[in-house]
Amino acid sequence: MTNIQADIDSISQIDAVTSILEVICRSTGMGFAAVACVTDTKWVACAVHDEIEFGLKPGGELALETTICNEIRQHSKPVVIDHVDKDTLFANHHTPAMYGFQSYISIPIHRKNGEFFGTLCAIDPNPAHVNNPQVIGMFKLFADLIAMHLQALDDSELVKEKLKEAEKVAELRELFIAILGHDLRNPVGAVLNVSQLLLRMPLDDRTKRLAHILQDASYRMKALIENILDFARGHLGEGIQLDLTRDNDMEKVLNQITDELRLLWPNTTIDATYNLTCGVNCDGKRIAQMYSNLLGNALTHGTKGERVSVSVNSGNGEFKIAIANAGIAISDEVRAKLFQPFARGGITHEQEGLGLGLYIASEIARAHQGVIDVESNTDQTKFTFKMPLQSA
Repeated sequence: MTNIQADIDSISQIDAVTSILEVICRSTGMGFAAVACVTDTKWVACAVHDEIEFGLKPGGELALETTICNEIRQHSKPVVIDHVDKDTLFANHHTPAMYGFQSYISIPIHRKNGEFFGTLCAIDPNPAHVNNPQVIGMFKLFADLIAMHLQALDDSELVKEKLKEAEKVAELRELFIAILGHDLRNPVGAVLNVSQLLLRMPLDDRTKRLAHILQDASYRMKALIENILDFARGHLGEGIQLDLTRDNDMEKVLNQITDELRLLWPNTTIDATYNLTCGVNCDGKRIAQMYSNLLGNALTHGTKGERVSVSVNSGNGEFKIAIANAGIAISDEVRAKLFQPFARGGITHEQEGLGLGLYIASEIARAHQGVIDVESNTDQTKFTFKMPLQSA
């Protein structure tokens, strides 16, 4: 009954049905027309136009076995009768005798997936001229129109359900990310400070190695938390916030990040060259964050032990950072999603992460009116950041 009530509600939402039933009665001269939902157990009126006081209203039922629609449900063919008494098939049929009609037409309604919904039907106690191509064509057209509206309503409900589900998931994710980022930032900072203090003390080799592991893990956690918080802010409408200052000493800013990553990757050589002719108008901390994400990506995904090259240049109205590493070429499929959040194509177990680093880097570049280009082949992969020197 729940599904039948849903069908009744769906038909009631189709404004055209009322007009369709009125047009049917007016054009055929018949006094009763209805849209019926027909299942293997029930015949239920969904919409009714009654000029002969047949007595059915929306939601009203007829015993299924007493209806011709039950037969139509089984063979899915129209049944059209001009005059019951003169019809060889239906003159002695129990249905006309029980309900007192002489003319009858019923056309099956199928949903667009082929499922039988019910019928569009009309009856009258007097004979009527309905068994002709014009009337049958009109009924079929109206039945198809009702089926299209039912499909549109089903699609609309599906979209609404998916939208609600997506909103819930997004809400939970944003809440989780925000809480995760804020609650982890302070304890990770404390662990990092402890590891740095330990490394300043006279330690035996084993303890020093453990302190380095602690420091490395803390740096990675710190970078991950910053990326999470930036992602949360961006999706909560704030976007990447910039604190622009003039004439930043980018060599000093970027060297600090390079030195930190050299400590984390002692077995990989990082060659950094600078050709800066002027200061850069930008948010130095954000550019450093972007550079850390790009350089960290090269160190993580490049061939172990192979040199990573960094070149930083300014001139001709442009500030540029290029980072190149040896390794497997990035496929076109992975490249298409490279700067999307949570996209992590072609990673190994030790390279796992949330997939936010390159996304945040691209957002920082965009906030500076810049871009990040990617070139990748069997020889090397190179990420190049470019921005105008006079960034807004």
